[in-house]
Amino acid sequence: MGATDPAVEERENKGEKLGREREETEEKQREVKSVEEEEEESKDKDEVNHHRFLASLNRLNPTNPLRIIFNNGGGSRFTTPSPNLAQPLRSSSRAPPPMQTPPTRAQPPEEPQPPPSPSPSSPPPPRQHQSRSLFTPTPQETLASLNSTKYTNKFFLLLFVLHKVVAIGFVCFLVFRGVQGLIGSNGSVKRKEQKILKFLLPQVEAASLLSIILAFSWQMAFRIWPDFMIHFILWSTFLMSLSSGILLLCFQMPATDAVGVCLIAFSIGNGLYACWVTRRIKFCSKILVKSLEPVSKFSDLNLPTYYMLAAGFLWMSLWIFGVIGALNFYFPPLVIIALVLSLAWTTEVMRNVVNLTVSRVVALFYLRGMQSSTRFSFQRALSRNLGSACLGSLFVPTIEALRILARGLNLLKGEDEFMFCCANCCLKLMTFIFEHGNGWAFVQIAAYGKGFVRASQDTWKLFEAADMVEIVDADITSSICFLTGICSGCVCVIVAAAWTHTVYKPFTATISLLAFFIGYLMTRISMALPHACVSCYYACYAENQESRFFDKTIKDRQALIRNGRVVVATTPRVRRFLAEPAQPA
Repeated sequence: MGATDPAVEERENKGEKLGREREETEEKQREVKSVEEEEEESKDKDEVNHHRFLASLNRLNPTNPLRIIFNNGGGSRFTTPSPNLAQPLRSSSRAPPPMQTPPTRAQPPEEPQPPPSPSPSSPPPPRQHQSRSLFTPTPQETLASLNSTKYTNKFFLLLFVLHKVVAIGFVCFLVFRGVQGLIGSNGSVKRKEQKILKFLLPQVEAASLLSIILAFSWQMAFRIWPDFMIHFILWSTFLMSLSSGILLLCFQMPATDAVGVCLIAFSIGNGLYACWVTRRIKFCSKILVKSLEPVSKFSDLNLPTYYMLAAGFLWMSLWIFGVIGALNFYFPPLVIIALVLSLAWTTEVMRNVVNLTVSRVVALFYLRGMQSSTRFSFQRALSRNLGSACLGSLFVPTIEALRILARGLNLLKGEDEFMFCCANCCLKLMTFIFEHGNGWAFVQIAAYGKGFVRASQDTWKLFEAADMVEIVDADITSSICFLTGICSGCVCVIVAAAWTHTVYKPFTATISLLAFFIGYLMTRISMALPHACVSCYYACYAENQESRFFDKTIKDRQALIRNGRVVVATTPRVRRFLAEPAQPA
């Protein structure tokens, strides 16, 4: 017995030592586990607080600046948290570790047993789904597409910038030649330029100031009395063009007679057009009144128009001196024609810059309910979207001219085989052009930063999908804006021609043309605002017909057209019997 006591004590000491080591190991594991659980709880709390913050932001108005900034920075919409937000993610109370009884006798360590293989009949164990996020955001449309940073139609942007650099340099050179001829020469050139400065420059500058006053007056009148102004413009343009033509005929000079005959012919066509569109005036008035409603929500929406009119006046003043200097240069007629074309493109780009600015502000209001910054939209129109404005300024007037030509050929073709072939060719061309370039494209250019051709195609597809082709094709807003410019030009002609005929008769025809051109261009810049509002109303309605900003005006019109109660005179297109071969009798 005494011989075995040391061995028994040694085994007991080893067992106690192993027990203490096991307890220390389990205690360390418990500490590590508690630290991990605390970290997970802190992460869960942060996540819950984050989603509560998102939920509080989600209840903000969409126009709230904090929500707009968060949307633009985050790139995604807010997600609405589930109502079970108050429930904890995991139980914060940890179960106490099991009581460890100190072993009285050392036990041999158990060997690890392999896990039992699952039998085919037993169901598989359920998977434990672990996710780092409590709320999985649903894929929604983002606002990133509204802030495109790409420059559209870069080639035409570079072409316009190059054109402006050349135009400014050439006009400055012509002004230098004019001053040189006025100061340096002593012969007929000096007398000729003195005569021009005395009898031509005051009338042209007066026509520029008068055109700005008319431009402001027309825009204000359209905003206050839109329904009345449509009727007024249709018939006042007829009266003013007829009056100016008769006045020029009364001067009894060959040049003024030619200009007067053109104005009288235009007045006759204008009167016929006013009678033809009588049935469309009521619907056009409703759309114009409805589309101008968002303008009152943006107090600074007219500022781009004022900036462009001021820039246009300054450039026209310098341009007039360039025209005077061109009379002392080689091939004066060709130089003046080039200057006229340059001025037309420049002012059309200015008009489309205003169009893009207003279109972005109003389109974001319709599509997102946002009150965007007019200044930021104006900067985008002058930088990233300027290339599309340059391209549209070249093609949209051509498209409108072809549109009028197609309508005329469609009305005149009759039974004549030659006219039939011409109408067929022109109508096919019109179909292609309207698919790849139209004036409605500026809405999507401004809102989404698309190129001109793609925006034209997408907008026209929206109109086709919404069954609005006949409605937008019969819209007369662009014609009203065009006639407003003609009316201002005719008023400028009457004032400038009467003044010039009194002081120096040989300049009457030249000053009449310049005054008409200046009055028309300046007024078109100011009329970009109502035109852009109407375009946004149509394009945004086609994109989101269920928006609360739209009433049943267009739906009622579509119902009347489908029921045959309204006959819409649309732009002629290629009809099926033109495209299909004739069937044998």
